[in-house]
Amino acid sequence: MAERWTPESWRTKPARQMPAYPDAVKLADAEAQLSAFPPLVFAGEARSLKAHLAKVAAGEAFLLQGGDCAEAFNEFRADKIRDTFRVLLQMAVVLTFGSSMPVVKVGRMAGQFAKPRSSDMETIGGVDLPSYRGDIINGFEFEAESRVPDPERMIRAYNQSASTLNLLRAFAQGGYADLHKVHQWNLGFVGRTPEGERYEAFANRIDEALQFMAACGVTAGTTPSIRETDFYTSHEALLLPYEQALTRIDSTSGDWYDVSSHMLWIGDRTRQLDGAHVEFLRGVKNPVGLKCGPTSDPDELIRLIDVLNPEDEAGRLTLIVRMGADKVEGHLPALLRRVKAEGRTVVWSCDPMHGNTVKSSSGYKTRRFDAILSEVRQFFEIHQAEDTHPGGVHFELTGQDVTECTGGAQAITDNALSLRYHTACDPRLNAHQALELAFLLAEKLKEERADRDKARRIAAAE
Repeated sequence: MAERWTPESWRTKPARQMPAYPDAVKLADAEAQLSAFPPLVFAGEARSLKAHLAKVAAGEAFLLQGGDCAEAFNEFRADKIRDTFRVLLQMAVVLTFGSSMPVVKVGRMAGQFAKPRSSDMETIGGVDLPSYRGDIINGFEFEAESRVPDPERMIRAYNQSASTLNLLRAFAQGGYADLHKVHQWNLGFVGRTPEGERYEAFANRIDEALQFMAACGVTAGTTPSIRETDFYTSHEALLLPYEQALTRIDSTSGDWYDVSSHMLWIGDRTRQLDGAHVEFLRGVKNPVGLKCGPTSDPDELIRLIDVLNPEDEAGRLTLIVRMGADKVEGHLPALLRRVKAEGRTVVWSCDPMHGNTVKSSSGYKTRRFDAILSEVRQFFEIHQAEDTHPGGVHFELTGQDVTECTGGAQAITDNALSLRYHTACDPRLNAHQALELAFLLAEKLKEERADRDKARRIAAAE
């Protein structure tokens, strides 16, 4: 890793989970087009997110990261983007109330098109075809022609990401995120449930607080954060030709930034020290995430931290833990202890989705709400035991009324999965389940805050 980094130096390293494009000329043409396109995000925005994440690392803020498993071309609609943004706003205000600290909102949106797969091939009815790897690479339809990797899909993904970002910025800065509208954020199918009623009661309390603040002279006119919010985007930096083509030198700092998204992460399948994905992301200055699965080794993790964040810059690196409810207790403590002992500055975030995927009795891939909740609870409890900060959560969710994860207050059964199972890849929490989880998280954050305050009082008394 001592050799000089360039945006293309990853090409000298082993690259896993990458498609084999059959037409090199067509691929080069797509990369050239992308290289000439305007940036999707700006370096200053990425630096702003890094500053917010530095507060998360210090225990002064909390990270909420969520969105689609994989964005799809045929699901691209304004209402779908709005509803996912809306449920993240709902979760954020609930978590802010529970933690009494700022919540950093990061969407898995505007670029989350590529997906790693456990197998290169997929078999249906005795027919073998290349696996679907996300709309930026090939098509979902189980047809030979559709499954051929097509580099022109990168152009379409860029254009859809640009449109999504435009809409997200309008929602975040144009008044939709105004706290006076917390009642309007409730989705219709959620409002008719106990969680919806609980949210409405919570919204009433916010109204009362806003009225008190207005009487004290604190209004949306004097305090912009009441009517607008910061919202950032992220995706897995899996398809490296796309990422390289959108990597530029920032004119103000002279540093390289990947302008496809504010934050990029490395998946559990591509975190090899000598691999292409680690090589690429070590050189860009964006905030970076690293998935940590049950096979993560403490020694290797320290080496990865030193490669990805050699200057130990606060906010640069987020470790996204995705163990599984039955493995987190056996694997997470050793990672926490080693990172703490070595004095590394990181954000610890919990992804309770990817380690808890199972196949239902009805044949659908699903995740059980109880397992998701169990991993989150254990994540908080282990951090409390190790005296470290549980900095955030990372969910696959949607604002749509889907039936993809079983359980929760809705008590979705295996047989009910087929009613509204719309994901092209992995199962997502629906808005109802996401809000239910937010209230449970708020209780955990409130407990953690009380424990911190108690520890400070004891330390002050001594």
